[in-house]
Amino acid sequence: MSTEGAESPPPVRALLDVPRVVTALDTGYRLLHGVACLNDNEVWTQGNNKIINLYNLQGELVKSAQTKSGDIPNDIAVTRSGDLIYTDDNDESVNIVKNRQIDERIRLQGWSHSNVCMTSSDELLVIMMSADKKHTKVVRYSGVIEEQIIQYDDKGRPLYSSGDIKYITENRNLDICVSDHKAGAVVVVNQAGKLRFTYTGLSSTPKEALHPVGITTDSQGQILTADRNKNRIHILDRDGQFLRFIDNCDLCTPWGLCVDTRDNLFVTECNTGKVKKIQYYA
Repeated sequence: MSTEGAESPPPVRALLDVPRVVTALDTGYRLLHGVACLNDNEVWTQGNNKIINLYNLQGELVKSAQTKSGDIPNDIAVTRSGDLIYTDDNDESVNIVKNRQIDERIRLQGWSHSNVCMTSSDELLVIMMSADKKHTKVVRYSGVIEEQIIQYDDKGRPLYSSGDIKYITENRNLDICVSDHKAGAVVVVNQAGKLRFTYTGLSSTPKEALHPVGITTDSQGQILTADRNKNRIHILDRDGQFLRFIDNCDLCTPWGLCVDTRDNLFVTECNTGKVKKIQYYA
């Protein structure tokens, strides 16, 4: 595994007391899930149909890509060179879109519901579930080569639930962070796959239970996850300590998350089809 992503820490930034919505884009999706920043001015979006759309911050459609199978993509990501990655449960594939051409990169072979992220060294992390829906694992790919499997803790217990809503990201300290909706938890392991911590929210009571979906990290190594039931974003530090909520931006079923190079947060609203750009740093 490469360690190229281990960089010196950036200057410390202060969180805003009151995060604010900078802009809101209406994508037209009936159900909107994924978002991935191509750059600071354009975002890819993925929802309830076979079309993956790229929008600029003026809300204009820049271009589109259609899945090869004609089915709904499960997740999207962007490579360091700017190519679109999407996963397709229908044929258990991970695909790359280059110059309007779609090439199958990985065939999952009996595993499905794949969610993906690109690492700082341009490796691919794929979280997937077995066909019988009993097992979940994270696999690291370098190109098409399987480099690492993360599935159990050091006592042989599953790290992840058998539920089918999970998202994944890599932190700047090379930790692998997974939002596990069924478990009501964010599960974080280090680069070697050893469990660092599990975050389950501020309270174990059902009223305050965490229901995480999208997850992302920023330049400070902070972890952000969307709680679709409470219409808010949890912000954690890199060691899993709760810092604050983003809960003042009229969020409605927040789902997918990504941040740009300036640490602006993009949030998809599943039920409204909108992407909101939120400033949460001073």
